[in-house]
Amino acid sequence: MKITKLSIDRLSDLPDSIICQIPSFLPTTKNTVATSILARRWSYLWSFRFTVTDCCSDHQFETRIKFAVERNVKNLHINFYRQNSIRALPGCLFTCKTLVDLRLRNFSIFPSSRIFSVSCVVVCLPRLKILHLHYINGGYESLPDLLSGCPVLEELEIRLYCCFCSCKISSPTIKRLMINYFDVEPGYEHKGYYNLEINTPGLVYLKLVDISNQHIKSGPLTSLIEAYIVFQDYVDGDYLYSQSVTEFIDRIRNIRCLDLNLSECTETTQSVFLARTISFRNLIKLELTADCRFLQKMLECADNLEILILREVQEKIRGWMEPQQVPTCLSSRLRNIKFVPFLHRKRRFKAVRYLLKNAKVLEKIEIVYPHYLDSKSRNALIQIISSSQRGSSACELVACPEFG
Repeated sequence: MKITKLSIDRLSDLPDSIICQIPSFLPTTKNTVATSILARRWSYLWSFRFTVTDCCSDHQFETRIKFAVERNVKNLHINFYRQNSIRALPGCLFTCKTLVDLRLRNFSIFPSSRIFSVSCVVVCLPRLKILHLHYINGGYESLPDLLSGCPVLEELEIRLYCCFCSCKISSPTIKRLMINYFDVEPGYEHKGYYNLEINTPGLVYLKLVDISNQHIKSGPLTSLIEAYIVFQDYVDGDYLYSQSVTEFIDRIRNIRCLDLNLSECTETTQSVFLARTISFRNLIKLELTADCRFLQKMLECADNLEILILREVQEKIRGWMEPQQVPTCLSSRLRNIKFVPFLHRKRRFKAVRYLLKNAKVLEKIEIVYPHYLDSKSRNALIQIISSSQRGSSACELVACPEFG
């Protein structure tokens, strides 16, 4: 029997998702280079992920980057094992014509010509759609130059420490923007003047956790549909910052889904916000973490609200006060209400009773009680709410534990 040897490239027949993963698990550049002869599609289809450890020399690091770029890398994720690692990024990385997804973590300096291995590089990433920059300490003045070289960028995520937080984000193409500011350490004294400026008119989703800026500024956000926003300020009496926060919230008035946390704002910021007239005419879902004064405010300014989730803010919550007139959303729109968690406090019962009585089309109210609540207290809680007057005969009461 004669056996004929056939040249079969079975690897090239694998799905893209699998081919993209295989090279990521190879331990060295030598192994990676060797695999490139095994399948013809690997010469142009690439996903490259690696962690740079202390054992990786500058030469090895640069070789890996260049090899990925030469093989038309599409997805490149680089994580430095040690924080504040100083490495020179090869200039070819920021002129890669095929790169679609770039994620960098734990750099000590923001990507700019100062850390390229060449003296000067003009950023040109014509296909880049996703850019994540995590824990890069400093040099954020270079961010506009980087973004200007990404003409089709759709998603930008930045995680940074509060002592390096002044930055300007400007792009007409970004649709998803996530910004997280973290404290360097508890009790850290903020020095200097930090500000955030956002100019992204095409933005659809925004996540912003702001704990340190003295000023926040934004261009039009008329396309924004959904947002998760946390504001924390520590210096009471800063009227200018409070004013900028309120103006920013006013900018997102066309939003449909909003998760808003104002629990750590100072009295000044809260007072400025409550005094301002804001209308969220398109808002249909609201998750609110703030004292009960904000509940009244949001009910009055969101006529089309359908879903309300109110989160407990421990001892800082102020007493509930009924609106002078029944908000429009209660009489015609609000269908689902959820309290997370519901604690035994008189002001909570007052708010629930008011909502049950005036929500004419309410379909469900969900009470999430603390997991440690004993059966006697739990039954008493359910009994009190069940016996409250209801404006909607179709309303269903659901009670469940917080971690159930």
